[in-house]
Amino acid sequence: MTILNTLRVAVGVLCLSLAGLAFAQGNLEINTPAISALQQAMQQRHAQLAPMYGSGAVGLARDGTVAVRDASSVPLAQRGQLNALIAAENADRAALYREIARANGHPEWEAEVRTTFAKRWVERAQSGWWVQGAGGWTRK
Repeated sequence: MTILNTLRVAVGVLCLSLAGLAFAQGNLEINTPAISALQQAMQQRHAQLAPMYGSGAVGLARDGTVAVRDASSVPLAQRGQLNALIAAENADRAALYREIARANGHPEWEAEVRTTFAKRWVERAQSGWWVQGAGGWTRK
């Protein structure tokens, strides 16, 4: 499943999750130009991140971000590049969560959007990738 399809599925699940909340009902399958641009940037970056997930250098954190899990598995000369890649990914993820909430006219939903996406990223992680749970890092 491509990262774009994962994003679409996560947004759909998020829509169902928020629809059941007493305070709100929203269309989280919204496709604004900002959301599309973020999804495209994330999909392009995924090609660079995928080998890092596979090697265990990075993992999917439980807060909806990507984190360095084992810096020693990356040559010292490449760690700065890895840190920049992760910073860009996490900035786009935060912007995506914020934009989905904002596009629905409910910026206060950002935390719920983040939580739902975090769960979906972990559920959809490929076998062998590292994911962070309440007990720490585990290999899926």
